[in-house]
Amino acid sequence: MLNKYARAFFTRVLTPFAAFLIRKGVSPDAVTLIGTAGVVAGALAFYPRGEFFWGTVVITLFVFSDLVDGNMARQMGRSSRWGAFLDSTLDRVADGAVFGGLALWYAGGGNDLVLCAVSIFCLASGQVVSYTKARGEAIGLPVNVNGLVERSERLVITLVLCGLSGFHRTFGVPGIQWLLPIALWVVAVGSLITLVQRVVTVRRESAEAEAAQAREVAEHGSGA
Repeated sequence: MLNKYARAFFTRVLTPFAAFLIRKGVSPDAVTLIGTAGVVAGALAFYPRGEFFWGTVVITLFVFSDLVDGNMARQMGRSSRWGAFLDSTLDRVADGAVFGGLALWYAGGGNDLVLCAVSIFCLASGQVVSYTKARGEAIGLPVNVNGLVERSERLVITLVLCGLSGFHRTFGVPGIQWLLPIALWVVAVGSLITLVQRVVTVRRESAEAEAAQAREVAEHGSGA
């Protein structure tokens, strides 16, 4: 849902910056690695200490590298399987750091084992949602489904509400700290629904592919 419109908008906005990096001799892979390192550092340095506002600021500054590196590769005409693999793999690392940092906070200073468990579920379900699509495509299926909460939605919901909840500790805004638990529950439920959507889709597409294959074998057999 967000992928379609947000990516198109930010691609236009970031195109001049991507062109600038190309002129300076920076490679798309370097942008991918630096961006992931920045997200991981921001998440694990700030979130476990409850510094949600500044942690989100740092993460947001680096998370746009996910759009910049692809933009650079297209401008350079160097889109490759390796670049796609590296980008997708490091996306999982960045997502794990974000939700892992939140889980560490709730396991420690946040003192809430339920929300710690919800954070861990968000981490795990996000990885599995991505895996189901990759695995389905690897066995030759299109996995043609737009899930309710995909990676863009997970990040936007979590980072926006996490950053806003940080106003409570950083600026003393009362009552707003509850936005983060709300975000985690929304992402957890949405990820579960998305996982079910993808599993059902793969099951349907698999059955259709096997039925088509059986018809083809039957037709060839009758023709012989």
